[in-house]
Amino acid sequence: MKKVIIRKTQEIENWRRNVNRDINFIPTMGNLHNGHIKLISTAKNDNSNANLVSIFINPLQFDNKLDLENYPKTIDNDINISFSNGADAIFIPSNEDIYPPNNKNIKFLKAPIELSSALCGLNRIGHFDGVCTVVYRLLNLIKPKNLYLGEKDWQQLLILKNLVLRKKLNVAIKSIPTQRDFDGIPLSSRNVHLSKNERKLISFFSSELLEAKKNFQQEKKINLNEIIKKLSAKKISIEYLEHLHPHTLQKARPEDNISLLAGAIKCGETRLIDHVFLMQRRPIIAIDGPAGSGKSTVTKLIAKKLKLLYLDTGAMYRALSWLMIKESIDYKKEKKLQNILKDISIIFKSNINSDQDVYINNFCVTEEIRSQKISSIVSKISSIKEVRKFLVEEQRKIGESGGLVAEGRDIGTTVFPHAELKIFLTASIDERAKRRKSDKNSKDSKEIDLHTLKELIKKRDFEDSNRKISPLIKANDAIEIITDGFSIDEVVDKIIDLYNDKIPKETEIK
Repeated sequence: MKKVIIRKTQEIENWRRNVNRDINFIPTMGNLHNGHIKLISTAKNDNSNANLVSIFINPLQFDNKLDLENYPKTIDNDINISFSNGADAIFIPSNEDIYPPNNKNIKFLKAPIELSSALCGLNRIGHFDGVCTVVYRLLNLIKPKNLYLGEKDWQQLLILKNLVLRKKLNVAIKSIPTQRDFDGIPLSSRNVHLSKNERKLISFFSSELLEAKKNFQQEKKINLNEIIKKLSAKKISIEYLEHLHPHTLQKARPEDNISLLAGAIKCGETRLIDHVFLMQRRPIIAIDGPAGSGKSTVTKLIAKKLKLLYLDTGAMYRALSWLMIKESIDYKKEKKLQNILKDISIIFKSNINSDQDVYINNFCVTEEIRSQKISSIVSKISSIKEVRKFLVEEQRKIGESGGLVAEGRDIGTTVFPHAELKIFLTASIDERAKRRKSDKNSKDSKEIDLHTLKELIKKRDFEDSNRKISPLIKANDAIEIITDGFSIDEVVDKIIDLYNDKIPKETEIK
């Protein structure tokens, strides 16, 4: 594909028509550094789309005319960097192209007050309005499938996600973690203005944030006053230092598993920002839904792709049901059942096929628990108070450090009510019956006709939804996904996109 430089907005449509591919868009203000390189190369490696980099110093983002005039301009170097790292085209418009005089079609947007009034918005009046206006203009011109942005400007990222949602734009936002230089400071186009001493100050600031993150992992608390005291001792001018919820930018609460520690300082005439994410445990995805909705298959693939632990809670109930049948345990006798549960061990082990085998009291029961015999009794077993209490406690123990995706019928409502992402996966009874009929792991379903299978699924749904203890219901904050007509990969990709939208990429960095 021939690499091109586009300078006029009228040329964009022609280029878009000629590439005949979806577009990845990487907006920049030039003076490109390794952070921009990471954005461009990530876009190149993600897919086979055409990659368009824009270089435009947006005057609406500057509340200080001198700051605009002094913004570094390195256009020839920017062009070389863009093309050598995966750009197929570079868009370098003029102010008149982006904001034609007397053009009433240009919409000057306002950033949402709830997101723009905190942090940088306190002193940079109108800055985020300018960001929204230019990005909206560029998106309408380029019509990309994906928009690549850095998490360094986290507040800006939130505001642009809100813009895409508010304007119902058909574009997916892909983010990359904050990229740091050799001395730990975030890569920024403004770093060229720093003197040697000023760079030491910003490096100290960044190291204090990173140290606070490290301490939080052990102590689960943060002391803002202590950090401010250390920075002040170095004569560092603090504009703000806040501990906030990462998506609402409201004050962080003790129950927030992920929170944001963000600050801005002045080094000479240069203003710089940095942040870290604080986590009490790694994220959890909770996937609930009725039998046959595809939970197990979807959950396994998500765990593999996101490198999370796969917790099959349904297999735990099935394994216990299997043991009760095998040992002829009378589960109606409460005290006897309580004593038996004390000596039960259920564990998961990876097999040679990289799948999970289920063991109960050292018996491998992976295949046996998928029989219709187990399916017909598991709902009754799972409705027993002692059984649910025992297994919920076991599941919570497994999830104490997070980093897992769990599936079942009460994961988001009972087991992990504070999971970062809750999904309610469902499908029509017809669709679920067909899946059970063709399920290689379902030992008896091939011997049952489709009509009978539908009736069994209806019966199971009724029992699961009407049991007194932890019934199958959709959590208030769960996202419902109806899988009829969608492939497994499409459902998996949808859930991973939802996860990536909620969980900052930087939390994956050890």
